[in-house]
Amino acid sequence: MTIRAQVEGVLPGVIADLERLVAIPSISSMPEHHDDVLAAAAEVSRLLTDAGCPEVRLLEAGGKPAVYGHYPAPAGRPTVLLYAHYDVQPTGDPAKWTSAPFSATERDGRLWGRGAADDKGGIAVHLAALRAFEGKPPVGVKLFIEGEEEQGSPTITQLMDQHPDELKADVYIVADAINWEIGTPSLTTMLRGLVDAKVTVSTLEAPLHSGAYGGVVPDALTALSRLLATLHDERGNVAIEGLVSSDDVDVDYSEKRLRDEVGLLDGVEFIGDGPAAARLWTKPTASVLAIDATPVKDVANVLVASARAVVSVRIAPTQDPDAAGEALKRHLLEHAPWGAKVEVELGRGSAGSRIELSDARAQASVAAFREAFGKDPVEVGIGGSIPIVAEFAARNPEALVLVTAVVDPYSRMHGFDESLGLDDFAKAAHAEAQLLANLAEATE
Repeated sequence: MTIRAQVEGVLPGVIADLERLVAIPSISSMPEHHDDVLAAAAEVSRLLTDAGCPEVRLLEAGGKPAVYGHYPAPAGRPTVLLYAHYDVQPTGDPAKWTSAPFSATERDGRLWGRGAADDKGGIAVHLAALRAFEGKPPVGVKLFIEGEEEQGSPTITQLMDQHPDELKADVYIVADAINWEIGTPSLTTMLRGLVDAKVTVSTLEAPLHSGAYGGVVPDALTALSRLLATLHDERGNVAIEGLVSSDDVDVDYSEKRLRDEVGLLDGVEFIGDGPAAARLWTKPTASVLAIDATPVKDVANVLVASARAVVSVRIAPTQDPDAAGEALKRHLLEHAPWGAKVEVELGRGSAGSRIELSDARAQASVAAFREAFGKDPVEVGIGGSIPIVAEFAARNPEALVLVTAVVDPYSRMHGFDESLGLDDFAKAAHAEAQLLANLAEATE
């Protein structure tokens, strides 16, 4: 029986298991869902055990548990570590979803629900590949299914420090990226890093009457707004000195396609200069993610004394995150308007990465995707950050890290109506199973 046929035979059961996983609201960033996170970890553990994995246990370092599984390598064969994460983003207003976010719904060839794509779909693609070999993969396989990726993987360094042998492999497959388009796979070779900061702006010891003192006394919210506006120039380019920026991209990502994908409102312009792919993958961004101030429902005629915001900066793949964090902090402190008091609290930074697909293992992966999709994968970048990729690469310099995907540009990860394209999911599962077979053949 061919690998394609083996994968097709296990897909119905895998999709059913994915639907059960989606039903667990494993939102790692919300304390009220702590038990749900643990339930998801338990379900992933059960699925690996049922897939014949001889060793399944939890790895913990003070945060959410990661699920670890291990199939020992046959003699002379390499070990491949399969990565995904079971935690998900909050849903936002459930009324804005077409169907309930934690009740997986199949329609129009897609599976809808929070986490169906990002990244419980990644777990499912690993399960499909393993079940295709009936619990006896042709290479050694380790699984590392993380539970706090959507929080920026805060304990990943400690986990890797504490479990270096468990997380050592010859090839890593990180199923957490985006395919180039529906029907066309990708291998992600560029990832931006990330730094962020909480910035607090204060102008008064206490709020004041806005009529009595407005026009002379600055309010903190206006001062904060002016400070945040300095993060970009008039064209929308990031204006923070000391950040690395590059136009070095080979893929043409048209603004027309981008406009179709993101749902930009009529009349709204894109920001920044240079190729769209560079602005997405190799140039920095600066985004204001949240603001603490008086909510509109509690409005009063007072000058706000203090206001706070979270600024997130995506950095170029080659940028040092510590240097980027200091550049962000310096910019915020030096651009305070009207002498306002500014305090900056930096978060934990994570490095980006660039991956070369030049050796025989990389070519085995290209061949696997060609077999499954009928076309070669496109080498792309991702504007987002996957901290584990840089960690794997830095700690295992001889290993190959492959960043694969079950997600397409219309999957709406982190947004309303997240979904997984089932046809491409089947092809991705075939590609992963084929890759395991190709890696085994390469060592014969």
